[in-house]
Amino acid sequence: MNAMIELPLLERDNEGYLMDPVDWSADLAHLLAAEAGLDLGDEHWQVLGFIRDYYAEHQAVPEARTLLRGLSWGTPREAKQRLYHLFPGGYGQQACKIAGMRKPLKLMLDV
Repeated sequence: MNAMIELPLLERDNEGYLMDPVDWSADLAHLLAAEAGLDLGDEHWQVLGFIRDYYAEHQAVPEARTLLRGLSWGTPREAKQRLYHLFPGGYGQQACKIAGMRKPLKLMLDV
């Protein structure tokens, strides 16, 4: 999106997802977020942290429903609205990418 952003030379797929989640860092997350036009705040980091922790434990990306239950952001509807306010491009398309995940095999992760 922003041609001025200089990302490190890491292996990424044709849509910009990291090929290896081990390559991720907080600094890289800021760069990936800037590439998506986002400025990360505390709630973004809650989401990214949940995704990274879940992946470390399960070797899989959490479905959005799992994330929303884990964050306890009010009713399911309120939580969903909040998530999409933070990541307007979609959970799988933005949050997972910024968290350094491989592209989810099915972007049906979005609720």
